[in-house]
Amino acid sequence: MAQQAYMTETAGGGSGPERRGARLRRLWGRLAASWRGDPRIWRRGIFTAAVAVLLAVVMLAHAHIPNAVGNLGSLTETFLPWLGLLVPALLVAALVRRSATALIAVLLPAVVWLNLFGGLLTDKAAAGGDLTVATHNVNADNADPAGTARAVAASGADVVALEELTAAAVPTYEKALEPTYRYHSVQGTVGLWSKYPLSGVRAVDIKLGWTRAMRAAVATPAGQVAVYVAHLPSVRVKLEAGFTARQRDKSADALGEAIADEPLTRVVLLGDLNGTMNDRALNAVTSQLRSTQGAAGHGFGFSWPASFPMARIDQILVRGVEPESSWSLPQTGSDHLPLAARVRVATSGS
Repeated sequence: MAQQAYMTETAGGGSGPERRGARLRRLWGRLAASWRGDPRIWRRGIFTAAVAVLLAVVMLAHAHIPNAVGNLGSLTETFLPWLGLLVPALLVAALVRRSATALIAVLLPAVVWLNLFGGLLTDKAAAGGDLTVATHNVNADNADPAGTARAVAASGADVVALEELTAAAVPTYEKALEPTYRYHSVQGTVGLWSKYPLSGVRAVDIKLGWTRAMRAAVATPAGQVAVYVAHLPSVRVKLEAGFTARQRDKSADALGEAIADEPLTRVVLLGDLNGTMNDRALNAVTSQLRSTQGAAGHGFGFSWPASFPMARIDQILVRGVEPESSWSLPQTGSDHLPLAARVRVATSGS
């Protein structure tokens, strides 16, 4: 029986993967032969090719899309990675139309997307680091604040930032986090919990009329780190007004000014910025700091909405410290996912 099975496999052209490879080669050969005999392959699919070129231009020149009408530029940049989903759709259209012109054109957006986001697909996490930080927009309507607090504390973070705190829920968070974090401060609707002493704690004015940002110096064993916690205003997409983000943009500029004036060289920003690293409206902040996800994460690290994350609007940004790893935490009772990162504070010169 074994010999018969062996002879059958040999007669069939080898093992399963080899047979599948042979079938694919034969299929591609027949497809190529049919295309070679068709003089219309260069004339068909012009519309598909035009869409592919337009998609490549939008991704490549997104910074030049004007914000004058409905903040269209910022809206495009917020969901920029998702434009890559159009590439396989255009590829299928080119194959269905049997268009060589469209196939070549589809290569353009594919190359542009890989140039923009290909680096995020590799795992850049390292094992080092001496400080773990976490941030979470806990949602004002969270039905289980105690459970949310315990979940974030279970991450092992040394420093935890919480946003969208309500006055009624603050005592619950304080009680749940007290066993793990000896030091904490709540300023308005944001709070910072730390295993290490805090100093220089103050609210940061981001031009809202109430407090949604704060700053504190954390005395880590490797040296002082200025930690900022911020919750920038929400943005809205409206049919009549487009992407409305004027207040968010104004607050981002104010936060950028505060960070620029920070006297400490080591800075960590934790919070819900209601914008992505691609959004030009956050340049006042993102031009000064680097993303831990981009430097030491794996994938896009989308954080909102928690049920089906589509954008990373929660951020962990740093300056003067080295990101070692960055990751998302499991979903809690919030509509955002918590984020965590491990950074190296100590340097060869410290």
